[in-house]
Amino acid sequence: MTSARTRLERIVDHAGPVLGPAYAAVDWESTTLGSPETWPPELDHALDLVLGTRFPASLCWGPDLVLLYNEAYSRVVGSAHPAALGRPYPLTFTEAWDDVGPHIEHAFAGLGATWAEDALVPLERSGYVEQCWFTFSCSPVRGPGDAVSGVLVVASETTATVLRRRRTLALTALQRDLADATSERSLLRRAVAGLAATAPDDLAEVSITEGAVGEIGLVVEPAPPGRGRRASIDVPTQHPRATPRRLVVRLDPRLPVDDDYRMFVSSVATTLGTALDAVLVRDSERRISEALQRSLLTKPQVTQEVEVAVRYEPASVESAVGGDWYDAFGLPDGAVALVVGDVAGHDQHAAAVMGQLRNLVRGVAYAGDAWLPSQVLGDLDRAMDGLGVPVVATSVVGVLEEQGPDGYLLHWCNAGHPPPLVLRADGAVEVLDAPGDVLLGVEPSAVRSDHRVELAPGDTVLLYSDGLVERRDRQIDAGVQWLAGALARYAGDGPEAVCTALLEQVAGHEDDVVLLAVRPRPLSG
Repeated sequence: MTSARTRLERIVDHAGPVLGPAYAAVDWESTTLGSPETWPPELDHALDLVLGTRFPASLCWGPDLVLLYNEAYSRVVGSAHPAALGRPYPLTFTEAWDDVGPHIEHAFAGLGATWAEDALVPLERSGYVEQCWFTFSCSPVRGPGDAVSGVLVVASETTATVLRRRRTLALTALQRDLADATSERSLLRRAVAGLAATAPDDLAEVSITEGAVGEIGLVVEPAPPGRGRRASIDVPTQHPRATPRRLVVRLDPRLPVDDDYRMFVSSVATTLGTALDAVLVRDSERRISEALQRSLLTKPQVTQEVEVAVRYEPASVESAVGGDWYDAFGLPDGAVALVVGDVAGHDQHAAAVMGQLRNLVRGVAYAGDAWLPSQVLGDLDRAMDGLGVPVVATSVVGVLEEQGPDGYLLHWCNAGHPPPLVLRADGAVEVLDAPGDVLLGVEPSAVRSDHRVELAPGDTVLLYSDGLVERRDRQIDAGVQWLAGALARYAGDGPEAVCTALLEQVAGHEDDVVLLAVRPRPLSG
């Protein structure tokens, strides 16, 4: 009896003041290990090793895999201690056996050590089955004749690291998904779908609703057993037009609602708020740019002999307005100047520069000694260079002249712009695809070419910007061919009807669109 007490006392002393009493309280006689005085030397040595390390370590000993462990391990298993001490592992941690058991059995069968990194190990250690992750190894402990007597399990819990990594990835994906959202509605839809895809375990039943929570921080409601707790938090925004919103989620019942969990949900709300502010800022800039652009695009000033229709439609999916413009005005000799252009860029600067170029074209064309389109574009290019207008733009300038009973003559010059089209009165469509000249703002001294086409009464000339014909999945040449086919269906319709019909066919266009349709009226006499 004295010998047994002495060995147990040594174990209790080695286990330390926190864990020692638990070893002393176990009725070892009732376990399959028996009294400590009967334990074989290999168990003594292995237990000394376990109690001497500060890593969470345990022994699964004998055919029943009875548990012995150190103080660090007792903190890992939480409320399962001290009842787990001296009990078979499979009967103590039934929820973890399917994940850990194969490793222990492999080692106990003498097949060698095993290793698992960031392995999911469910544990009931806080009154519920909790998701935990561990990096652990299982090594055989051998006795006489090299037979395996037990398994040494050394573990390091990585739950915090795994959750932090997975939540960081979810936040990164959310930021990426929301970066190019063009409206509040699309942003909220993307956010809910994105969180459902990237954070299904951390956040379930995600919704973003109007109205504030009314409290600071995350508000977590009670939940029935087995059901995740519902939580809500305000979405923080700074924009004065932002609608108060709250993020509502259901938390994972298998995870503790600790500071890290609360911080993750708060970070999601902050990411949403930042993205909403960005959308509202872009929308405000778009409104200003569109208002500026519309204010610069005045009504055409032409003679009664010419029917003119114009349209300007800002992009429906991009958040910034571009520098597209149109113009039509009479010249001193009675001819009519027709202009469309597109300044590179999509912002207020592009809209402002568009106004500069539009006014320069008017001044150059109206006050010039000669009104050939090539001269107008050449003078415009030199003016841009001399006045320090550092942009690149495309443009088509046309001059429509009456030719008496023979009809009309259209002169045009193209500076890198999509080609004009002519819809003949009989429904034929002609693409005026003569080779274009260099873009404006590239080479001020470039030589530019004029082209001519005769128009009969009832023929319609269509000038437009690339937003009408260009798509991400379609090259501009294919778009021009599509436009020619679409235009052919409107022979006999007036310019207003033509513009309206074409815009209806490109609903959801990805870029700004301007249209300028001109039809000479029948000649008198």
